[in-house]
Amino acid sequence: MLTRRQLRIKVMQAVFSFHRQRPDDLKDLEKFLNSSMTQTLTLFLYMAQLLVRLHEIAVEKHKAAQSRHLGSQAEKNITSALIDNVVLKQLASSEVLKEALAKRKLKPWDLDSKYVENIYNDIIKSKEYVMYASEPSPSIKKDQTFITNIYTDVIAPSDQLMDYLEDVHITWMDDYPLVNTAMIMFLRKVKPNKEVKLPELVKDTDDIKFAMELFRKTILNHDELAKRVEGKTPNWDKDRIAQIDSVLIMMAQCEFLYFPTIPVKVSLNEYLEISKDYSSPKSSVFINGILDNLLKQFQKNDQINKIGRGTM
Repeated sequence: MLTRRQLRIKVMQAVFSFHRQRPDDLKDLEKFLNSSMTQTLTLFLYMAQLLVRLHEIAVEKHKAAQSRHLGSQAEKNITSALIDNVVLKQLASSEVLKEALAKRKLKPWDLDSKYVENIYNDIIKSKEYVMYASEPSPSIKKDQTFITNIYTDVIAPSDQLMDYLEDVHITWMDDYPLVNTAMIMFLRKVKPNKEVKLPELVKDTDDIKFAMELFRKTILNHDELAKRVEGKTPNWDKDRIAQIDSVLIMMAQCEFLYFPTIPVKVSLNEYLEISKDYSSPKSSVFINGILDNLLKQFQKNDQINKIGRGTM
């Protein structure tokens, strides 16, 4: 689920915290980094369980309407459509999802059901849902299409939901687009009477190793990496350089010098793209200029030792 860029962003956050705190021991920041990576899967579980809770609310409301003879037949049909959706039914019965939540001692939405209720109300008011509930011949494909569309158009864009998730864990907003993309792919693979398969946190354990090494090497070589930048910014005082820019420049240097299997162009492009999202509008141009000068110096001094094809 986590891409290398996402891992670099998490390392950037940990290095930025180091800049502000200057702790004597890195263990707490390493725990923060590790927790940040783990929290991506936790967010995915929150969103999966939100869908389960939507199904449970539909069941509860349908039972109440049936027992009390409340609501029109059309309203009951709408509720039934959500109950009978094969994707939601499979998630609600998934032992894999239940075990993943239990393993992490997570009970999402139990104390915050109002957010799920609000999303439920937004869904049943939507034109797409009314059309879906009126469909005379439901099918697995229609059920999947409906859920992915509702997730994309109603659930994911919810400002109230995003505010809540950011309050639960501050790094989740960085993970939110990634998790939503993973969720859409996940929902398209859900089949009736077939146990779901949760996505992996990372494709390769080497990715986690990469993130921890990048953090440690950036911090342990901090003074040396920072000193090089000072000589490359004659028109800028050190205090005028944005802290995020400084962190990204040091991390890029670290990859140039200490990660022999990562191509220079890959590192350069990654940090320029990250700067566009996390720093000032002109940061990518500034960072590109600094890194270009540093690369010329490294190459002149024969400091870059890459291995494998296409690494330069």
